Amino acid sequence: MTQILSGVVLVLALPAWVARGRYGAAAVTTALGAASVVVTAAVWFLGRWVEADRWAGLLGLVELAVLLLSVVISLRAEDGPRCAAAAWTACGAVALWLSRFTFVEGPGDMLTVFGFGSTLSLPAVLIGLYLRGLDEGRNKAVVEARRAQRIELAHDLHDFVAHDVSGMVAQAQAGAYLAGIDPDRAAEMFQRIEQAGQRALASLDRTVQLLRREDGGGRAPQPGLAELVEVAEQFTATGGAEVRLELPEGPVPREVEGTVHRIVVESLTNVRRHAPAAQAVEVRARRSGGRLELTVTNDGRAPGPAGLPRRGGGSGLPGLAARVEALGGSLEAGPHEREAWRVTAVLPLEESGAGPARS
Repeated sequence: MTQILSGVVLVLALPAWVARGRYGAAAVTTALGAASVVVTAAVWFLGRWVEADRWAGLLGLVELAVLLLSVVISLRAEDGPRCAAAAWTACGAVALWLSRFTFVEGPGDMLTVFGFGSTLSLPAVLIGLYLRGLDEGRNKAVVEARRAQRIELAHDLHDFVAHDVSGMVAQAQAGAYLAGIDPDRAAEMFQRIEQAGQRALASLDRTVQLLRREDGGGRAPQPGLAELVEVAEQFTATGGAEVRLELPEGPVPREVEGTVHRIVVESLTNVRRHAPAAQAVEVRARRSGGRLELTVTNDGRAPGPAGLPRRGGGSGLPGLAARVEALGGSLEAGPHEREAWRVTAVLPLEESGAGPARS
């Protein structure tokens, strides 16, 4: 009769596992541990097993494995009082299992039961806690990666949308001035404003779509050195300062390309905001040993167009400085030769070697 009790926990294990998704792993472990304790108590009253009861002993070992596995799963999946109660119940059931074969009398037997339970339960507890630690570390890494990506997207929004919007402001000022003396050129200016507005809206839409995605994936490739030619042409075409561009030949690490592109775009945006009198902006990116040296210099000496430039600084250059430092480089910005202003960045390259520059 008592041998039939050896399969009770195993019979309950399958429906309990199915119910795990609804009630939680801790609740299932608590239920299985309580069922095991009830079986042990029933064996005490109905008659303990003997060594000849091999099937009862074999099924009992499988029962122990199920309880210990439940402890591991509970500790990995949950935390808090429910999980602690589940672990105590299941581990207590494991310790009491030995008493199904023998009477517990005196401190010696109690010590034996405690040692048996500790020997089997402690590894399961440690494994469960270790796996939970790995999961928590992985989840934190995912959260940090998503947070970093969202910050990166915010920088994208600042770099590209602010660049287009500042161009729209400058062209609107020039268009308002030309509307009375040269309507044809003013119409051309307003057409460029429309194009810049469409680019800004497209950048805003892409950024918002990416921010809405839970996985944060699907980002388009970031612009690099090749796209700076178009940026320089657009900046010059809007009636701002003439951009003279010099780029290095040969491959450049992608993260360095993206950073250089951001620095140039931010620098040109700041020229339009804070140095409307500039006539020329010189952008030079040259290899020097194992480094890429970038300088963006504006002369700042020409009279500006009608209207006042936007005052006040943003977070563009400080954010770029942090990005450059993360790559192992440095970024500085300050006055250069009287009224001129220069932004200088030095970025390490994965591959050393210099190549001729192209204009």
